[in-house]
Amino acid sequence: MELSAKTKIDDLLRDYPFLLDFFIKRSPKFKMLESTVMRKTVGKVAPLSHVAHIGGIELGTLLSEIASEIKAKTGVEVAISTEAGPSGPVEDAEARQEILKGIIRDLHKGVDMAVLKQRFYELIKDIDATEIAKMEQKLIEEGMPESEIKRLCDVHVEVFKEALGEREVPSAPPGHPIHTFMKENRTAETIVQGLKAALERLCDTPEKEVFRQQKKELLDLIERLSSINLHYLRKENQLFPVLEVHGISGPSEVMWAIHDDIRQTLKYARAQTAELQVPLVYGTMKYLLQSVVDMIYKEEHILFPMAMEMLTDADWGKVKRGEEEIGYAWIEPERGWMPGAEGAPAEGKAAGQERLTLDTGHLSLEQVNLLLTHLPLDLSFVDEKDEVAYYSQTKERLFPRSPGVIGRKVQKCHPPKSFHMVQKILDEFKAGKRDVADFWIQMKGRFIHIRYFAVRDSEGNYRGTLECSQDVTAIRKLEGEQRLLDWD
Repeated sequence: MELSAKTKIDDLLRDYPFLLDFFIKRSPKFKMLESTVMRKTVGKVAPLSHVAHIGGIELGTLLSEIASEIKAKTGVEVAISTEAGPSGPVEDAEARQEILKGIIRDLHKGVDMAVLKQRFYELIKDIDATEIAKMEQKLIEEGMPESEIKRLCDVHVEVFKEALGEREVPSAPPGHPIHTFMKENRTAETIVQGLKAALERLCDTPEKEVFRQQKKELLDLIERLSSINLHYLRKENQLFPVLEVHGISGPSEVMWAIHDDIRQTLKYARAQTAELQVPLVYGTMKYLLQSVVDMIYKEEHILFPMAMEMLTDADWGKVKRGEEEIGYAWIEPERGWMPGAEGAPAEGKAAGQERLTLDTGHLSLEQVNLLLTHLPLDLSFVDEKDEVAYYSQTKERLFPRSPGVIGRKVQKCHPPKSFHMVQKILDEFKAGKRDVADFWIQMKGRFIHIRYFAVRDSEGNYRGTLECSQDVTAIRKLEGEQRLLDWD
């Protein structure tokens, strides 16, 4: 073998395995070579010119030392070429992904962030949002729990923050979903600043009476901030499903889990403020406000740039259609951008002229739709492939739905923490072990009954699951009888 700046580290270690100890002893920065994955991925494309740069060693010096080590161990003299090799960061896409994954794995093992930042800048330096999203996706596919990625998500961003900060946040025309999302973010920042200012005026440990005087202002601001739930719901039900079609689901799951944390923390902040739980509320509020700010950063430096790069106008049309059904946080979208015709709802027999022959009668399509949307409950149907096929568009749905869920795996339509429960219901229904699953919750002063039914054909084959959600608050209060019409 002839040593040169272009010699690949993997080739060198394959021919001379003992050089692994030499590299590790030569510089602590070469400790990454202990990883078989790093050697078989990055090592296949990383030449000795890069290796010398990482170790802070002059290339000629490193080549000479390697040649001396080979001679000492084998007695063989290897030639050294003076041909120049590549310099600068690693450009190979696969190698960059392995470097990023290696950095995050080491971060989760507790390796010092400063060391990892240095490795990042020496090997990559520049990075884009899509690379980070793909890296998180790969880690999840390779077995790293979504909860673990979520736990250190803010630290991940910190490692890459300087590189991300050098890139401009995405711009989109007025009316485009991204423009609307970012317009909401500006309002969210204003509300966060208002809450921070109110807390600073109160200091950290005020007397309860002083806190009581400011309670209404704080509760009003917390309630206003709570509208951010609509922002998150549109991401979860409109943007995430379209990204999933392009193979990006891991980062969405991580982000959804953080949304749920923010929602829960908002509830804690509201309750602690109302009950004057001083000074406990300060820690809750600081965590809440930082979480909201961090999410804005992740959206505008990772999620939105990646989505703008990956999605077509037709995709964005799917995102936009149905947004209004969920609603907007604080603002109304500006006029301007409109989706193209592709992906628009089909027309033709939508007027309902075609009649369906049912088991006990005949109904037009229009009548079927009217019947389903006038039932005093919300219906959703998931087919045998676990894909959402239908939901009833009632006037006041108990839980938000939008066209973005149609065709989506039902498992993806629930927060990550609910995945196992959803899967268990489906598995039991498919196995024929259960036919009904019942739940009831209290929400905004209402008592909600949620029921899941296994749908089977005449031969007993599983064909899907029907979800029925009903507000039974008034029903639970009924007593005695009412046999006469009580209209005035």
